[in-house]
Amino acid sequence: MPKQRITKEMIVDAAFHFAREGGMEQVLVKQIASYLGCSVQPIYSYCENMEDLRNEVVAKVKDFVREYVKNHLDQSDPFRSSGQIYIQLAKEEPHLYQIFILHERNNITSWADLYAQECSPTMAAAISEALGMEVTQAQQLHLHMLIYTIGLGAIFAMCKPGIPPTDIFAKQAAAYQAFYAYLCKET
Repeated sequence: MPKQRITKEMIVDAAFHFAREGGMEQVLVKQIASYLGCSVQPIYSYCENMEDLRNEVVAKVKDFVREYVKNHLDQSDPFRSSGQIYIQLAKEEPHLYQIFILHERNNITSWADLYAQECSPTMAAAISEALGMEVTQAQQLHLHMLIYTIGLGAIFAMCKPGIPPTDIFAKQAAAYQAFYAYLCKET
């Protein structure tokens, strides 16, 4: 039987598998080699170091999250449903959620940088239209909810057995109302 050729994609897929099962700390060269039935040599030949491999895993996690959100988004209420989707993701895939939220972000020196890097450019316009507010207010509301939802998701992903999703969604709704009222007062 001919030897199986190990590809970079196979290595990244295996690393993603271990990250999904137990977090980034489970992405170990020997474990990946054992999983693929090979020596560590192919892994080192494709990845200069573990940081490179972890960066590949982070990219795969980002792709996974984008696809997850796209497949679960309620098009009739994208703003509210996207926040709820992130909470659901934290419940279903806590290790991937942690990797997605806690990965290093480069070139962020302001809230505007964070917003530009993390948010869909069309969401503020959709929020603005749906709520009848200025786009800048919609961006602020979206940013406040992004920050709050990240925190809720982190709590949700780290608590065992966990806070019921209905309680999390209620906190999210209360925060939305508070942020919305605050931004309406500003004008």
